[in-house]
Amino acid sequence: MNLRKWRRAKAKDEEAGQAAANRASFGRTKGQKLVDEAEDARRCALLDAARLEPKPD
Repeated sequence: MNLRKWRRAKAKDEEAGQAAANRASFGRTKGQKLVDEAEDARRCALLDAARLEPKPD
């Protein structure tokens, strides 16, 4: 395979991966974002409650 074609194919694959990541993060409705934020907050609260040592100030 020609090196130039390989480089172009690699760049195209990387761009496709970036596009997929952008669709996942920016292509969501406001409701979906709120649900994700609430889930993250719940997860953090659960981890903080299970801490063995108090959080340093």
